[in-house]
Amino acid sequence: MTEDSPAQFVLVDRPRPHVALVTLNRPERMNSMAFDVMVPLKKVLDELNSDNTVRAIVLTGAGRGFSSGADHKSAGSVPNVEGLTRPTFALRSMEVLDEVILALRRMHQPVIAAVNGAAIGGGLCLALACDIRVASVGAYFRAAGINNGLTASELGLSFLLPRAIGTSRAFELMLTGRDVTAEEAERIGLVSRAVPESDLLEVCFDMAARIASFSRPGIELTKRTLWSGLDATSLEGHMQAEGLGQLYLRLLTSNFEEAVAARAQQRAPAFTDDK
Repeated sequence: MTEDSPAQFVLVDRPRPHVALVTLNRPERMNSMAFDVMVPLKKVLDELNSDNTVRAIVLTGAGRGFSSGADHKSAGSVPNVEGLTRPTFALRSMEVLDEVILALRRMHQPVIAAVNGAAIGGGLCLALACDIRVASVGAYFRAAGINNGLTASELGLSFLLPRAIGTSRAFELMLTGRDVTAEEAERIGLVSRAVPESDLLEVCFDMAARIASFSRPGIELTKRTLWSGLDATSLEGHMQAEGLGQLYLRLLTSNFEEAVAARAQQRAPAFTDDK
């Protein structure tokens, strides 16, 4: 495998039991969303999604950027596009990037974005597709499409951003293309918290380890209902889905009884997936 092999652009580590760290590893291009990075990222996400030893995932970038979005100098190779006309090539290219965003949302495991630097354009979309975002104090965010003479709406941004920070703020950020500091991002709810750069990964690992300590179906169903709630058009219908998930775990696992017993005995609960 050569140094420039796409497989080297996405690294996977296991920093804690049941926790995977995925690192975009093209720091010289600020981990831009070239296809040579995004194609192996999708493969890694698919592999981790099927890895039942992994209960939580942290996604970050190498160097000083989380991801700078589209790579305008070295976009890389799009797979399976031989013989296509330019319009169809463009559609297939868009699908490759769309599938990365959707893969993050569909992961069984919660995904924490450890935003270590710039999250620009598509990089902002990557962070928003994660379930939780934590930023280093030097990180910043930008919906960059409008600055490049394009629409700022890309890769689900106009769907995800208003749900994260509200409509007025989303309209402002997408229409002005201005930078959002980590401090502001924390204040407006774009990230859960802003922490010193030296603490970023450990904070995320601690959070991931806490998540991993809970019931697997409990965590998976909580993630599913949170996302489905963002899509819901009816409170009543969504409440029924929530209730069914709660009943499913209450009747088919012994985790509730274990939690009650553990509190009474002043010990950590030992959750299992089955009766």
